[in-house]
Amino acid sequence: MHMDMPDTPHTHNPATLGIITEFSLNWHSKFKGSTHELVMNKEFIFVTGQNMHKVAKFNYKGEWLTNYEMPEGSGPHGLLIDGKGRLWVSLEFHGKVARLDDDGNIAEAIDVKIHAKGAHKPINTAPHGIGLDADGETIWFTGKRTSTLGKINPDRSVEHFELPNLSSLPIFLSAGPGGMWGTELFSSAILHKPQNGDVVEYKIPTANSRPIAVIPDPDGDCMWFTEEAGVKVGKIDKDGHITEYTIPALQKNDILASLTFDREKNLWVQVYVDSNNPTPAGYDYIIRIDKSIRELKTDDLSGVPFVTHTIPSKMSMMHRIRMDCDGNLWFTEMMTDKLGRIMLNGC
Repeated sequence: MHMDMPDTPHTHNPATLGIITEFSLNWHSKFKGSTHELVMNKEFIFVTGQNMHKVAKFNYKGEWLTNYEMPEGSGPHGLLIDGKGRLWVSLEFHGKVARLDDDGNIAEAIDVKIHAKGAHKPINTAPHGIGLDADGETIWFTGKRTSTLGKINPDRSVEHFELPNLSSLPIFLSAGPGGMWGTELFSSAILHKPQNGDVVEYKIPTANSRPIAVIPDPDGDCMWFTEEAGVKVGKIDKDGHITEYTIPALQKNDILASLTFDREKNLWVQVYVDSNNPTPAGYDYIIRIDKSIRELKTDDLSGVPFVTHTIPSKMSMMHRIRMDCDGNLWFTEMMTDKLGRIMLNGC
């Protein structure tokens, strides 16, 4: 087991710290602390500023290129790139999912509100997270306000699926074995929508664990998720069996954000000091857990090597982390409005 804390007072190592670089988001807005999702193609990185009502565009040098102006008050959050390379964003506050053209203009906007019979006005589902189906065309979204799962078919028709728990607060989606998988923050459950069948919820053993993100295993036979308050990562197989692993956090007031795998199949997990419980003060960091975690037969991580990479900023409230086409990792910091990069491929 190895811990590398490059900017702690006792083991400062500027050379090691150099593998992590932060880039400021140039939002040009009175609003702060609302940097959320990111998505990447081979040329650019896109980031949402929800309360800024903008989508930022970066190149792989970390240079800010421009902001795409979304409609005022629209609250852009989720991002994805479909099978044809087109950029989509969820406009949570307006109840729409929009496709952007190469100049950042809205090429089409799909109304994903619920139009119930007898209702005085449509109900905004508040599309928060969006995920691409394995077919590369169908788009799924979480109805954050209505505890629903939504589906935008290739013909642009919209379907809504009610979740078993009506106070679930679904927030994130990924395609995986047998269909779509998602996290339910309030109900501490993982949802699964099979390709054919109703939505199923799998309760996480740790109560009030608050799952954040769920992603497929590199081999595609199971899903991995983070527990914000549980301070654990979980593995769920296609039959819903869950194994939890306690993250070796540095402080009792550390909580988790998102996770990703690198090219070597090591697992990276974002850990930061809880802004609602900031004392004692500490460092925000990203843990790389050795790929051997994927082969464990128990929930005991004591024999699994890990390395802790401290990020330069404190009180960052990290939000998302993803791997780019070159094998480097990029992450967002919600409260500091920064984009971070972890160089892994030696470039």
